[in-house]
Amino acid sequence: MAHRKFFSLTGVQNHHPLKILAKLIHGDERNGGEMSRRLLRHSSLNRLNGTLLAVPVVNVFGFIHKTRYLPDRRDLNRSFPGSETGSLGARMAWQFKTQVLDRATPAVDLHTGAIHRANLPQIRAELKNPETSRMAEAFGAPIIINAGLREGSLRAYADSLEIPVITFEGGEALRFDELSIRAGVRGILSVMRKLAMLTPSKSASKRHDPFVARSSSWERAPESGILRSVAALGAKVSKGDILGVISDPSDLFDQTEYPVTAQYSGLVIGRSNIPLVNEGDAL
Repeated sequence: MAHRKFFSLTGVQNHHPLKILAKLIHGDERNGGEMSRRLLRHSSLNRLNGTLLAVPVVNVFGFIHKTRYLPDRRDLNRSFPGSETGSLGARMAWQFKTQVLDRATPAVDLHTGAIHRANLPQIRAELKNPETSRMAEAFGAPIIINAGLREGSLRAYADSLEIPVITFEGGEALRFDELSIRAGVRGILSVMRKLAMLTPSKSASKRHDPFVARSSSWERAPESGILRSVAALGAKVSKGDILGVISDPSDLFDQTEYPVTAQYSGLVIGRSNIPLVNEGDAL
């Protein structure tokens, strides 16, 4: 079965098996598969010290049908650790757990934003774990978010086994985002170097300290209408700054506009790409 296959590369030693999961656990998130393809072709792996497990597609059903979910509308990333006799999602989670995750030490989990929503390249991790924090910093993403664990997720299950795991988010569902793909491949290689799986880079570029956030929240539409965004992904904003304006497309003479203002100071890390919004939508 396609969803049970994975690629393995083994180097001269096996004391650091790093498992890389391309986030096609959600079938509409495509960047992770391309990251895995480029990673496996990278010349640095000729000197691999340890074992690399790369999984380009897990939810083959969602991949084919361009959807996040399984045929029974279950979210595979809320089904861990799964069971041998449960639902389709539980069985797939169990297979992945026993054949891949249980063989790993550290892990990198690859995501994109949801459909019609774009994410700035970022790392989400439980930073109270020193090894996880070390991996998050080594990845080199511009943003690190101290994110709690969600029951049934791969990250929560890995944490219960004391497997350090970081989650990379970047781009939008169903679309390739070149910036995020390159950032993901570069970050994984950087983590592997930090773990001594690869030799240090001879052309190390200047690294900037990431912005570390302890929390995140959505700004929601105060009215229904057409949204014109002002703040770009990655923009630094202060409380009260205007992020966008909403207008009524059916009333061309009123010209009333409703500002969307920042309730907190911080950075814009995710954004809706659909201009038509309803009151209460996450923007």
